[in-house]
Amino acid sequence: MKCPFCQHEEIHVLDTRVSEEGDAIRRRRRCGKCDKRFTTYERIELVMPFVVKKNGSRTEYAAAKLRGSLTLALRKRPVAAASLDMAVQAIEEKLLTSGKREVDTHYIGELVMQELKRLDKVAYIRFASVYKNFEDLAEFQDAIEEVGQAPKT
Repeated sequence: MKCPFCQHEEIHVLDTRVSEEGDAIRRRRRCGKCDKRFTTYERIELVMPFVVKKNGSRTEYAAAKLRGSLTLALRKRPVAAASLDMAVQAIEEKLLTSGKREVDTHYIGELVMQELKRLDKVAYIRFASVYKNFEDLAEFQDAIEEVGQAPKT
């Protein structure tokens, strides 16, 4: 590792701790040449599956796209940011534990709908209307009835 200030390669570790969340190792380091200090973090690198789009093309998983979809559906709804974070984390965990190297957008859409149904019924209907491409009022009514019959969690 090189010093971020002077690019010198002689770096000393001063202190090592586990982060408060327990998901990283925090190391305080000092450069042997310029004597400046800096912090590094070591985290597990998890490989998310590739996403297969409807047209068959493959792309890397993008957490920002997932968060953006959820945020758009939850716009102006009384859902805390922490709940949104937990929903994203739950979806990503399901993707990782699926063991698949590739997942299609339909699978991700279904995971999003599960989380939205749990978080906010109105956001679920918003997302479902676009995701399922509702054509008429009857499809909205069916979705509303489906949400109304869901057990409360």
